[in-house]
Amino acid sequence: MNRTCIFRMSTYTRADISTNVRLFLWTSKYLYRTGLLAQTQYFNTTWRWIVISKDMYVNEGIRARELRVIDHNGDQLGVKTRNDALQLAERANLDLVLVAPQAKPPVARIMDYGKFKFEQQKKDREVRKNQKIIALKEVRLSPSIDEHDFQTKLRNGIKFLEKGDKVKASIRFKGRAITHKEIGQRVLDRFAEACKEVATVEQRAKMEGRSMFLILAPKNEKQ
Repeated sequence: MNRTCIFRMSTYTRADISTNVRLFLWTSKYLYRTGLLAQTQYFNTTWRWIVISKDMYVNEGIRARELRVIDHNGDQLGVKTRNDALQLAERANLDLVLVAPQAKPPVARIMDYGKFKFEQQKKDREVRKNQKIIALKEVRLSPSIDEHDFQTKLRNGIKFLEKGDKVKASIRFKGRAITHKEIGQRVLDRFAEACKEVATVEQRAKMEGRSMFLILAPKNEKQ
């Protein structure tokens, strides 16, 4: 039986997959009851062709008329028509995946696409787990900050830096205070100087609207 008599999937949005899967299950159930779909292997093979990714061209989603085909062992099978390549994948109970769409002719590989995606996601999780996430913490100062508040803000900034985070020290000028930017500049310079044991200045003080800020990076990140 030609699987396209049961179902052919042309779009891959989540809504389409949900609707088409319901249609497939209803149709398969009917065919099974009437004796037209009697083999579990056929059901499993057809299901594989439905649950595919929208990220790559897979199986029926491939539109090229001719493809250079590589089998699941990595052997070159030469140039095949799209239908012949799909039949080869069907016989192996695997998927036909377009791996080089820009090549002439495009290159497709026969593989277990579900397993491939699983392994890829597993690798991505491992990479993310080993990556150090650096946050940007903000410490807000003021041009007229008193000594006690300054020391409190300084301790917080050093704590962030020692944890490996970057620190954005900022000052917002209110009203006529913006006419004395040099006062805010001195506060920021003092803050950076007090953090020099654990941080380096990644971005020097600059204006952004009515605010002035600089960015400090932990020293161990630079090394």
